[in-house]
Amino acid sequence: MKNVKFSSIGLMDILYFTTRPKNREKIIQSASTKPLVAEYETNRKAEERHPEKQEFVICDIVEHDANVKSYFLKKKDGTNPAFFRAGQYVVVRQKIDGKLIARPISISCGPDFSLDGKYVITVKRAPGGFMSEYILDNWKVGDEVTTSGPQGVFYYEGLRDAKNVVAVAGGSGITPILSMAYAIMAGDEDFNLTVLYGSRTEKDVLFKKEFEEISKRTDKVKVVYVLSDEEKEGCESGFITAELIKKYAGSEQYSIFASGPQSMYTFLDGEVEKLGIEQKFYRKELFGSTKEPWKLPGYPQEAKDKVFNLHVKMCNKEYDIPCNANENMLVALERAGIAGPNRCRGGICGWCRSKLLSGEVFIPENTDGRRDADKVYGYIHPCASFALSDASIEVPNNK
Repeated sequence: MKNVKFSSIGLMDILYFTTRPKNREKIIQSASTKPLVAEYETNRKAEERHPEKQEFVICDIVEHDANVKSYFLKKKDGTNPAFFRAGQYVVVRQKIDGKLIARPISISCGPDFSLDGKYVITVKRAPGGFMSEYILDNWKVGDEVTTSGPQGVFYYEGLRDAKNVVAVAGGSGITPILSMAYAIMAGDEDFNLTVLYGSRTEKDVLFKKEFEEISKRTDKVKVVYVLSDEEKEGCESGFITAELIKKYAGSEQYSIFASGPQSMYTFLDGEVEKLGIEQKFYRKELFGSTKEPWKLPGYPQEAKDKVFNLHVKMCNKEYDIPCNANENMLVALERAGIAGPNRCRGGICGWCRSKLLSGEVFIPENTDGRRDADKVYGYIHPCASFALSDASIEVPNNK
């Protein structure tokens, strides 16, 4: 302990410590009695721009044909709905037969519509789709509709995407592309958009008049119709192939934005691979459940058509429900009347993230949006997970 020096506490330090409690008491007594702010303006503004829920009234309906309708929505309280990026969607919540069902539906108008107090969503009848069938058969002017705020990342981002975009669309997948075209026309977005719109026949084409009007008002939007089941003057025939994309993409760098049914993606993935473009330039709108998983690579065929027991833990309650291997676990929850959290329904957003406690599942590679850590620690997205055995999951509360 040689050469070790200890410093003693000085007199001023002792006085400071002995008077500190009294000084603290004086400060407390002199403090304002005004209540703390219950809500900060910045928080209120953030809630306005990113609401969890929006309440609308249907103010108009446009029937494109017997199976496709556009619904014009205005806020119940008369305020403007949340501003959105062209290409985003909302999650529509609807009670059907006493069960709360939620489905993502693209916003088909331009962002400037929201500044005029409106959203427009377009619904196409899906065979066996009880949400789309319910909406088309039951919604009428004056009905109230509940949605989420704008969701999704399928929109143009100048720092990531090329200035020239080739949009490949099929069926009702044209709706987010139409929103982008409106945004370009209004000056809300600044990129060149070439749309390759695939349909069976010219009769199946949606929004042809709208695209014609947009193309007249801006030279940044071009539309090419590709018909698989007929030949028409002014239209391409067949399917949207790598050669066709090259034909209309031009010589400069371009991004591909794809939006359509699962069958289109299955074909298009192979065609895009032939083009050799960087992965970041290939963007896909991935919402909506995967259908027919047994047709996907890696699916064990012996599981097809089997029904397993799914044990569910949620909100301090436990359930045992049937889970068909042909449908994802989220659908099994909904069929049992359990309102599990969900948004994109395509395995990407992670809103339905749940813990797989036991059992085996099949997760399609192209819809596996889990973080690496979640894969290691056994978390899944029920909207993109198919049971391959009896299983047990822990589901978070549906906020």
